[in-house]
Amino acid sequence: METESLQVRTGGDEVVRDLTRDCADFVQGRGDGLLHVFVPHATAGIAIIETGAGSDDDLLSSLGDLLPADDRWEHRHGSRGHGRSHVMPALVPPYATVPVDDGRLALGTWQSICLVDLNVDNADRTVRLDFLAG
Repeated sequence: METESLQVRTGGDEVVRDLTRDCADFVQGRGDGLLHVFVPHATAGIAIIETGAGSDDDLLSSLGDLLPADDRWEHRHGSRGHGRSHVMPALVPPYATVPVDDGRLALGTWQSICLVDLNVDNADRTVRLDFLAG
């Protein structure tokens, strides 16, 4: 297994950050296998979605509808509604696994690998990439 960690700065806004280029660079030349992407944070997730055509904004909007940033959450430290960030990984898990064929991600035409982060209190994220050779 080969491993690399990415340091991603998400800033102070909710974000869907496209990591596809970083992932493609990591697996390039590695042959066949699996890429496992993992974010070791209790308030972030990994999604495989279309980006750039509004789907990333639609995901944030949908998560806002499902998990409003209000005072209903028992987990109350940090900014208003912070507890929802701790619930989000149950909906957008902190990992994804993608097949790799001859050193290339076997994603569909419109699929991208994205970090999803609703936590505006923590702007620095680590994303772990693992390549498991086939």
